[in-house]
Amino acid sequence: MTNSLQSTTTLHNGIEMPWFGLGVFKVEDGSEVIKSVKSAIKAGYISIDTAAVYGNEEGVGKGIADSGVDRERLFVTSKVWNSDQGYETTLKAFDTTLEKLGLEYLDLYLIHWPVEGKYKETWKALEKLYKDGRIRAIGVSNFQIHHLEDLLTDAEIVPMVNQVEYHPHLTQKELHAFCKDKGIQLEAWSPLKQGELLQDETITRIADKYNKSAAQVILRWDLQNEVVTIPKSTKEHRIIQNADIFDFQLTSEEMNEINALNKNERVGPDPDNFDF
Repeated sequence: MTNSLQSTTTLHNGIEMPWFGLGVFKVEDGSEVIKSVKSAIKAGYISIDTAAVYGNEEGVGKGIADSGVDRERLFVTSKVWNSDQGYETTLKAFDTTLEKLGLEYLDLYLIHWPVEGKYKETWKALEKLYKDGRIRAIGVSNFQIHHLEDLLTDAEIVPMVNQVEYHPHLTQKELHAFCKDKGIQLEAWSPLKQGELLQDETITRIADKYNKSAAQVILRWDLQNEVVTIPKSTKEHRIIQNADIFDFQLTSEEMNEINALNKNERVGPDPDNFDF
């Protein structure tokens, strides 16, 4: 399945998406994010995930340009922010995103949150951009089962990806099964629960056995659960370390032990109850 940083999953429209990438949430625009992106690409990452609301698309674009790697080899994701949702406003927001990134097209564009009364119009805009060949794949973020069911009643195109908070304290079993059934690839944000899981006894015990870090064990668990993961870091040694997870495999017993840590506990906002 996943034997290297360039390994991909095939989305339901045939597009290949890397299993592993760099997230840049809360990474400052300018030199910090440029350095982060360049370090990741130099280390062999080919997937970079940003969003309009992160305010760092320009720096991400510059990091990509400075990396010297062909655009075609990279997989770039961004997201439409809540205040831009709606049909025309999403089309405009997409143009702004492309302009800031300095790119001709996006590999993946997501609806950032399921804003009530707006996400269906937003999805129509994404479908248009997709049909126009300006995005290679489209998807959603933070959508629960009922949001997806609602979207699918009118959608012409089934989302290719659903990016959600996902980690050993929030394993999202039902959502994962629903997405699998519909051919929607699940992707994890905050895979390390913002560092909260790095002291967990079960995880550290397994990490010691493989001579790996707790973070590496959690990221490996993501991949073995067939969930795309995008850990964020600004430090080059950590970016390299996070990706060093292709030389070991967790046993099914260890996978079950980590699965059993679930508490349905979020570190981010609840998709059923957010007001931004």
